[in-house]
Amino acid sequence: MAWQWLFYRKKPDTCTKYGYTFEVGPQHLSKDDTAHMKMGFDRLGEMALNRLNVLCPPQPSTRQSFEASKNLTADGVPESASPQPLKRDLYLLLRDHASQDEVLGQLWAESNVIPSWVCWEQIGRGQDVFYRYGGPALTGLAFQSLLGGMGATRVVETLTRTGGFSTKVARHRLLETTQHILQCTRDLRSIQPGGAGHASSIRVRLLHAAVRQRIVKLAQEKPGYYDVLSLGYPINDLDCVATIGAFSATLIWLSFPRQGIWLRRKEIEDYIALFRYIAYLIGTPHEYFENPERAKVMMETLLRDEISPSDTSRILASNVLNSLEGQPPTFASRSFLEANCRAPPAR
Repeated sequence: MAWQWLFYRKKPDTCTKYGYTFEVGPQHLSKDDTAHMKMGFDRLGEMALNRLNVLCPPQPSTRQSFEASKNLTADGVPESASPQPLKRDLYLLLRDHASQDEVLGQLWAESNVIPSWVCWEQIGRGQDVFYRYGGPALTGLAFQSLLGGMGATRVVETLTRTGGFSTKVARHRLLETTQHILQCTRDLRSIQPGGAGHASSIRVRLLHAAVRQRIVKLAQEKPGYYDVLSLGYPINDLDCVATIGAFSATLIWLSFPRQGIWLRRKEIEDYIALFRYIAYLIGTPHEYFENPERAKVMMETLLRDEISPSDTSRILASNVLNSLEGQPPTFASRSFLEANCRAPPAR
């Protein structure tokens, strides 16, 4: 693949970002287009969460639990303590009450009706692609999709407000994300309605709604906590498209080539089709993944306009490396992890 660069000449519309070069054309989204996406989000998931909150109110936050624990009895038990409720499972709540509520029924039906563009044979082949290149895929997801994604300034502003990538909990969040991907790719049955990957994707959709609600509510109560007008709604349509792209397009056109792997056209089509369906399940605008060309254009648009590391980006990326340093099964050193992040493009 390197020989083609001998004849390459930059053009007025050539854009190079972090070692990746592409031609900007009319198919790439404008900043006005992406600004509109920042103000859009999964409204059906939001409405469904509101109904579920009535059926089963969320537990007190960790801070509320801490405040309650300050007043202890002689036995070390919080005053007026009652047995702690089990952590609610939003997927099971949705499943069990879908027939009793119009909004919940709409979300349940949408999640379980198979779109006309889904071909199960192709979805299965897309799962095979992930495991065919499993080692390089996990390497790319960790050191480029995740750590590279920390360069998206708006996204890290949301992450810092969830506490999801503080040093203490970053490893747990990484394992949760890995588990979701493994469930979605384990086998065809897992991603079909009723399977573990299918259920996990719906849980992610409802979790996104819960995080969005919490941040917006705090922003209303505390001016300056989060600026919706400049940053867009937390976990908005653009953010969700970027996340799906990080697991699919970024691997195909950035991570794999930098590890010496170029997928065949059929493999690319199958892998993109798999993540289009996952995007559909988690309430993400899936039309941007209807074919490899659109997925690649969106990846390039985001790389051009959204990746601009901030000081917060640096802190969160460092937290991720801290959570992986010296941990099983590889017990990798910090310098080895950093080398994985900074490897130059293979040209």
